[in-house]
Amino acid sequence: MDSMATKTAVIAVGGNSLIKSKDKTAVEYQWEAVYETAKHIVAMIQDGWNVVVTHGNGPQVGFILRRNELAAHEVHTTPLDVIGADTQGSIGYMLQQALDNRMREVGVHRAAVTVVTQVLVDKDDPAFQNPTKGIGGFMDSYEEAKKFEEQGWQVVEDAGRGWRRVVASPDPKEIIELDAVNTLVQGNFLVISVGGGGIPVVRDEEGALKGVPAVIDKDRASALLALGLKADLFLISTAVEKVALNFNTPEQVDLERMTLAEAKQYMAEGHFGKGSMHPKIEAVVRFLENGGPKAIITNPENIARALRGEAGTEIVPA
Repeated sequence: MDSMATKTAVIAVGGNSLIKSKDKTAVEYQWEAVYETAKHIVAMIQDGWNVVVTHGNGPQVGFILRRNELAAHEVHTTPLDVIGADTQGSIGYMLQQALDNRMREVGVHRAAVTVVTQVLVDKDDPAFQNPTKGIGGFMDSYEEAKKFEEQGWQVVEDAGRGWRRVVASPDPKEIIELDAVNTLVQGNFLVISVGGGGIPVVRDEEGALKGVPAVIDKDRASALLALGLKADLFLISTAVEKVALNFNTPEQVDLERMTLAEAKQYMAEGHFGKGSMHPKIEAVVRFLENGGPKAIITNPENIARALRGEAGTEIVPA
């Protein structure tokens, strides 16, 4: 190992790293996608990095909710915090196995391990009064949506796409298992943590933890983890090679490098889509504002090139 061996990177892999397209959602396709992602992560380890992997879980949560609905007349339904734990286990298992197999193939002697991770949120977070995070599938009519309202869900009409359930997306405050993750990283393990943004929990009056029905933004939680681990790099792996201004217009400009000030300016100017690039840039801004040294946004196949400065968008403090 070279002198970079002590450097730690937190890589947030997007949903596209598991599910490439809407017509390829079956588990065998997820295995193909996760194995492809594993190759790019293991290449970083070969370059001497300690790596902590975080991941999304949106589609998988949707599938479990749908199974709940279809089977409700036979078996109990599952609360959202437990669904979060389920997906951390299943996606973590797939990543673990794919990473282990890839490391064995290339002669890297390390083990991958998944930590089921709880993330503390404030029970008085205003997000609980104003749920905005869409969850599960779309419904064509309010009659269909009303059934969920009667079960205690909030439903909203989504511009032109139908009705959908929404839940709170509170701000992550603390990674409960941070010390465990840190110990594993120091022990040379490849750690998978904060899956799906972490399982949202609050503390009651006695200080005991309790799960809440919410969804934490994966990139925000990953930035918090990267800060907690004092990571040298926060890397967000997504569907595009570079961050762009005026995305999908004739005036599109791909960015190779951005400072923290520029990122904040572009965000204020409305360059980044609320449901796509905006939360990623926001997470990077948090990481850099709180002392993080460097962030990169790129797609999985360009991770190695981005680390050499040949691809992706690098975001630095100044």
